[in-house]
Amino acid sequence: MSETLSISTPDGNFDAYVAYPSQAQAPAVVVIQEIFGINGDMRETCDAYAQQGYVALCPDLFWRIEPNVELTDRTDEEWQKAFKLYNAFDVNKGVEDIAATIGFARTLPQVKGKIGSVGFCLGGLLSFLTAARTDVDVSVSYYGGGTDQHLGELPKVKVPLLIHLAEEDEFISADARHRVLSAVQGHSNIEAYTYPGCHHAFARNQGKHFDAAAAQLANDRTADFFKTHLA
Repeated sequence: MSETLSISTPDGNFDAYVAYPSQAQAPAVVVIQEIFGINGDMRETCDAYAQQGYVALCPDLFWRIEPNVELTDRTDEEWQKAFKLYNAFDVNKGVEDIAATIGFARTLPQVKGKIGSVGFCLGGLLSFLTAARTDVDVSVSYYGGGTDQHLGELPKVKVPLLIHLAEEDEFISADARHRVLSAVQGHSNIEAYTYPGCHHAFARNQGKHFDAAAAQLANDRTADFFKTHLA
């Protein structure tokens, strides 16, 4: 079962897609969008987490610019709009909206226990920052572009954090990837994996660069991570 709910903040209200598991109460996972808004991929991802036994919430983080954006990676026109939204997006406000989503999740009668975050692309960076700046219990980042520019926040990351990076990522340079991997070494609460031969968004459902084997491996690692830290 799923529905769209409204989340209130001092700046205004925004929607979130919410998918529920079969059990009456469960931990929650905040699913953080790419630059394409709450699209079919994000809803499918939420539904998958609900099947794993979590309440999954995907907030509309572009609401301050344009509410209810829904794009794919299939046309140049959609890419151009996605990058326009990305360039106008305020990362700090986005993290505030994720914090509001976490707070909202804690009020839902269906949510019991801990709350995690998982983000992809832009959402991967935001999930990293969520681990640093909010009261989330565990975070997962898939190919978070720009993470290397925010490594100064790493000392604030006290919760378990899992990072997935593609070795052939066209949006994250090898140098940026190595900076992230080097920075997280020695942090017992952080795990990081790279995926050889994979491009950016290798785990995007129906995406152009979807790699079934790598996506399965990354998603299995994420599932195990959440089982361990959201129990």
